[in-house]
Amino acid sequence: MTHLTTHVLDGAAGAPASGVDVKLLDADGVAVASGRTDADGRLALGPDELSAGTYALVFATGPYFAARGSETFYPSVTVSFAVADTRHYHVPLLLSPFAYSTYRGT
Repeated sequence: MTHLTTHVLDGAAGAPASGVDVKLLDADGVAVASGRTDADGRLALGPDELSAGTYALVFATGPYFAARGSETFYPSVTVSFAVADTRHYHVPLLLSPFAYSTYRGT
């Protein structure tokens, strides 16, 4: 299993957000991994284990909403988080054209 997963849900549509491009950046802003959410809005990315430190997931929400003919206030969403140990990290994103929320998942 990869060390990091995400699940993107479109709260306005009440459905998974499929086709969202996601980048994983390290503390220096260097891309560590990237991918696109599947039909269920899920994505596993990154190496098998992340070193301790600060990382960011950058979700390309602008193109996602544009493909659906919807305006959005947030052309991208960046979620920064700290890795302290070797546990699995799950970072879900609930989004709509004018709001988003995230939390530490399991």
